[in-house]
Amino acid sequence: MNKNVLRGVVCALAVGALWAPGSALAAGANHGLDLRVTHGTSENWSGYVLTGPGPYESVSASWTQPAVNCVKTRNGYAAFWTGIDGDTSETVEQTGTEGDCVAGKATYGAWYEMYPRDSVPIGEPVVPGDELSASVTYLGKALFGLISQFSLVLSDSTQGWTHTVDAWIRTPKLASAEAIAEAPSSVILGELPLSDFGTSSFSGFSANGATVTALTPGLEPLTMVTSKGVVKAEPSALHLGGFSDTWLHS
Repeated sequence: MNKNVLRGVVCALAVGALWAPGSALAAGANHGLDLRVTHGTSENWSGYVLTGPGPYESVSASWTQPAVNCVKTRNGYAAFWTGIDGDTSETVEQTGTEGDCVAGKATYGAWYEMYPRDSVPIGEPVVPGDELSASVTYLGKALFGLISQFSLVLSDSTQGWTHTVDAWIRTPKLASAEAIAEAPSSVILGELPLSDFGTSSFSGFSANGATVTALTPGLEPLTMVTSKGVVKAEPSALHLGGFSDTWLHS
């Protein structure tokens, strides 16, 4: 995708505005499509993506919520999630967590999203060190084939909660599956700074019920870079569904 085409960017009302307690993402800011720069690099995604052969009807992954360093990035945003679509397609069905810095204060939260619709906050506690697991599952067509239904499940075993929601979208392609660390963006402000999350550890990445390995067809690592090519975050090698993602630049 052309790096100048902001099809996946959605609006944040203001960098300093927050959702209600229980969510940390800036009000109105969503998680968009993969903004490709070149093969293997993206302006907003870092992690691993599967782009074939599909269709991808289920995906799951686990991760440890990292602490964000708000000394280095007083205002920054970072999301951690798993989902279907968003790479080579125009929708994303996803759920995950957030670690943000607003005026030097760290805030954390959880959410789900059926892009291009807005993110929906999940009013449950999230703190650094929490063990999260998530899954997104395609349930099939409904309303005479006019919509497609999904089940999105996010669990925090440390805090002891699980959030399950059935949601719908009109035209998913089921074209990709991913486990991602992301920098949200804003139509007004452009790319928001990536909060310094140190290292986030993912495990259990699977698609269509099979563990994703380095030999899985269609697997591609994504390194997050600025428009000038400065590396912002990059994944380690993937081994049996597990990898780490490391912050390098805001």
